[in-house]
Amino acid sequence: MHERPVTPVDDPPRRLYADQGVADRLFRGVLRGGGTLVLAIMLLVGGFLTYRAWQALSVAKWGFITTETWEPEGGNFGIAAVLVGTILVALVAIVFAVPLALGTALYISEYAPPRIRQTLISIVDLMAAVPSVVYGLWGLFFFQGKVVSLSRWLATYFGWIPVFEVDGADPRDPLATATVYTSSTFIAGIVVSLMVAPIICSVMREVFSQAPVGEREGAYALGANRWGMIRSVVLPFGKGGMIGGTMLGLGRALGETIAVYLIISPVFTIQPHILQNGTSSVSSLIALRYGEASPIGMSALMAAGLALFLLTLVVNFAASSIVARSRSGAASDS
Repeated sequence: MHERPVTPVDDPPRRLYADQGVADRLFRGVLRGGGTLVLAIMLLVGGFLTYRAWQALSVAKWGFITTETWEPEGGNFGIAAVLVGTILVALVAIVFAVPLALGTALYISEYAPPRIRQTLISIVDLMAAVPSVVYGLWGLFFFQGKVVSLSRWLATYFGWIPVFEVDGADPRDPLATATVYTSSTFIAGIVVSLMVAPIICSVMREVFSQAPVGEREGAYALGANRWGMIRSVVLPFGKGGMIGGTMLGLGRALGETIAVYLIISPVFTIQPHILQNGTSSVSSLIALRYGEASPIGMSALMAAGLALFLLTLVVNFAASSIVARSRSGAASDS
């Protein structure tokens, strides 16, 4: 006796709907509205700068990127010199800030006794709240005189490296004037590094504190000491956060204004020697020329601000992308 084949019943999968409460819908709406508002503000800022800069950009055209001098009234102006100065100051700041922030973050999260940990966190956060003009005045009247000897030493023994070369300095003359070493990219970068280090430290500390407890205990169980555990667990876990925090600090350093404006001696030629007197930056240029700018000069300053705005956006978007792709910025591996 043969059995009839059973015809499968067409049973399509059912959709499951989660009943979201009023609080969830309200929270999601607030988040969506906040994100949309931020994007709208960014677009408005970019549109405003583009509108105000259009007159200058139509005059300078592509020469705005390659011209070093700044003479808007004569039609000869560009941001080549100030853009190079901005990047050099920011890079010097990052070179000094990252090791300082990394060491501080590791000490607070891994070594500091619990009774003083919160105090150290508050001190680091307080450093980030100090106004930039305070750092600028400190760098101008106190720090600059103390670091000139270091600049002279670097120029004497490492002047064969182009970036440490100082024109007009005679290392064999002990009575040579020290003014060739003042108001330099090096000094401005160190001062800016103290301003961005708390931001970088806060990001790194937060990432290090989220390293999985199970992997920490596993490293100890395999015989690792504390530094071995940090090297094999904490640092690999926090690599994305370290890179992201560094780039966020770089974005802050690129836009620093008052501290750089107080310290540097503005020059409108490309100055690649970081120990030598004279440099410039986009933000300090705007602060210096804003009050006396003619209509075409104001449009040129807006164009410089637009270039800095775009550069900062690129740096911050790159930082966000790196953090999102990292294990510490996204979900942990199971």
